[in-house]
Amino acid sequence: MAEIWEMAASRIAAEVNARRLSAVEVTEAHLDRLAKVNPAINAVVQEFPREAIDAARNVDAMIARGEKAGSLCGVPVTIKVNVDQKGHATTNGLKLQKSCVAMDDSPVVSNIRKAGGIIVGRTNTPAFSLRWFTKNDLHGQTLNPRNTQITPGGSSGGAAAAVAAGICAIGHGTDIAGSIRYPAYACGLHGLRPTIGRVPAYNSSAPDRFIGGQLMAVSGPIARSIHDLGIALTGMSAPDPRDPWYVPVTLGTADFPKRAALTLAPDGMEVSEDVRAALLDAANYLRAAGWMVEEVDCPPIRRAAAINACLWMAEMQFGADEMLACEGEPDSQFVFARMCEDAGEVGFRSLMEALQARAELLRQWELFLRDFPAVLCPVSGELPFDQQLDVSSEAAFARVYEAQLVQRAVPALGLPALSVATGEAKGRPVGVQIIGPRYREDILLAAGRDIERAGNPVRVADPDQI
Repeated sequence: MAEIWEMAASRIAAEVNARRLSAVEVTEAHLDRLAKVNPAINAVVQEFPREAIDAARNVDAMIARGEKAGSLCGVPVTIKVNVDQKGHATTNGLKLQKSCVAMDDSPVVSNIRKAGGIIVGRTNTPAFSLRWFTKNDLHGQTLNPRNTQITPGGSSGGAAAAVAAGICAIGHGTDIAGSIRYPAYACGLHGLRPTIGRVPAYNSSAPDRFIGGQLMAVSGPIARSIHDLGIALTGMSAPDPRDPWYVPVTLGTADFPKRAALTLAPDGMEVSEDVRAALLDAANYLRAAGWMVEEVDCPPIRRAAAINACLWMAEMQFGADEMLACEGEPDSQFVFARMCEDAGEVGFRSLMEALQARAELLRQWELFLRDFPAVLCPVSGELPFDQQLDVSSEAAFARVYEAQLVQRAVPALGLPALSVATGEAKGRPVGVQIIGPRYREDILLAAGRDIERAGNPVRVADPDQI
């Protein structure tokens, strides 16, 4: 029989709703798991067990009164330290913000609470949430519970490591250039980047973001099953008037043609044989489930990635460069310099041209997605990287940056994308990415479920066995 901390979120919610398990019992089991494994991986960097138990007692009391407790009823969840949670510091991995205590919950945190989720800890991110690796001078380095020699991903590396190790059933992450999808990939999990505007966002602890963050940054879930991503998205995406970009579109249920495009090497990017093999296997899984899968080139990716760099670096250069200097964290300074070099000088003209080009690219993608509602492509061109590879040299950074091409491109278009774990290759997790039409996360989840059913189920990792 599975331990409580091994259970899927959907099963936990069902057991707690039926009063076969109490939310307190579930929370205690996950807090015990946190105490046991977190010292080895440093995924959770802010703990508050009494607060978590009190929240679980409230859920149990609601159920005892016959009230509905929500889609995440009693489910242990972690929150990334770059969003506001009342009473806790929104550090974003920075010494500069170690005392930046939030006065209110962000919308995604409020929604998780309203859905009955129990927040058991806050998870690590690289300084400024800037990298695909998770290390900073305030909280330290997070290790991958499946293989400590490789990155747990970033910037939501703490979230993915916590889910993989059984500390929580759902990990909250954010994504502006792959920060949900890549940690899920690196830790052998599933991760969903929702459409921009699907999950409401707002941090009262900081000024509103500039246009790059507003158009590209999203919150979303990381989990061990595709079904769990669905119930997490339902909970996270409730309306909140604090986000002017929020779009009140119900989660899709309309029929769609089961047609998928297989693009093995978007825009000619280099893709390893192991990643290519995972994509071909996933395509066969979809075909066996009744999908028509055709190998075709997708619309432009490189131009979208360049737009991402322009919009993101325009935001970072507007004040964040001073914070980088004050923080004095060498890794983020190195990465920022390389990214600025890639983006080039971002001025008024280049910013306006990027926004103009974005409209044409999105038009091309939307027309393509009418014919192929799912695009099967790499998460990364390589298997998960060795720890700290990106800051080992300029050449190594260029290699990492190129491999993450599709991750960087998708946010510039505001499209949803799903990272699906498919197994291992050479002792490292591997998976595939699916891109879909705006506000049709249901299509991604349907395709993800068909791939998941044909492969091996995701299991909790045991850091003691590494």
